[in-house]
Amino acid sequence: MRHLLTGFEFTKEQYLELINLASQMKANPSAYMDCLKGKTGTIMFEKPSLRTRTTFEIALYKLGAHGVYLDLQGGDLGKRESIADYARNLSRWTDCLIGRVFSQKTLEELAATGSVSVINALSDLYHPAQAMADYMTVKEHLGKLEGVNLAYFGEGNNVTNSLFIAGATLGVNVTCFSPLGRGPDIQIFNQAKAIADKNGCKLEVKNAVEFDKSYDVVYTDTWVSMGDNTPLESVKALYMPYQINEQLVEKSGAKIVMHCLPAHRNFEITDEVMDGPKSVVFDEAENRLHIHMALLKTLLG
Repeated sequence: MRHLLTGFEFTKEQYLELINLASQMKANPSAYMDCLKGKTGTIMFEKPSLRTRTTFEIALYKLGAHGVYLDLQGGDLGKRESIADYARNLSRWTDCLIGRVFSQKTLEELAATGSVSVINALSDLYHPAQAMADYMTVKEHLGKLEGVNLAYFGEGNNVTNSLFIAGATLGVNVTCFSPLGRGPDIQIFNQAKAIADKNGCKLEVKNAVEFDKSYDVVYTDTWVSMGDNTPLESVKALYMPYQINEQLVEKSGAKIVMHCLPAHRNFEITDEVMDGPKSVVFDEAENRLHIHMALLKTLLG
């Protein structure tokens, strides 16, 4: 049994195998339509979702499996029954637990007390499947991953953490530009940096937006993480220097522009860039499906 809880579980070879499998599934989905026939997956979401829920449900279907969605946005998980009892019950009926949760500890308890694979579909600290789809998209458009320079702008969050982890493992140079005190998790960064040092790539966190080199990719996310009710207008002045607009894209030298969505247009990214010729935002969203298919086959097949 294997889990995807953080992204640290995968070696470089395993990341590349997963991305290559996703590409094969994208090119020829019918070849995999029965590879998980008879399997089931429970999709447990404490947070709203468009892309993650839709793509995991369709991924299970396309592989011949069946997904059961549990809407836990009412706060039932751990209250109506303990997390451990959820895991023990669901492990008797289903082959994996796919969790979109508020706390990473929830996923860790599901994995510790259940007896089936647990897949992180987003937690407060990590969004590993998103980063996998992101780097699949980079490889599609740039033809490589090793040595690519990626710049992330905005709040250091779960997506940033996962871009560092997967990037360090794959040999990508990742720089995060964030306001002082709004950067990524320092412990996760240090752990990823140790991997990057071994793989000959570089991870950095900077406050000032300055371009001392060209970047192949510029990337952003919403300025306020899901579950945080802070109005965007109240943080606009803080984050506006990190907005991805035409001027920033030109100065960066970027070949492609990415956003994990949902986007608050004309806040973290302008319409001109998001709908412009360098945007691969919707390719990135599509690749969530193919990465989820590859993950499910890898963990359950």
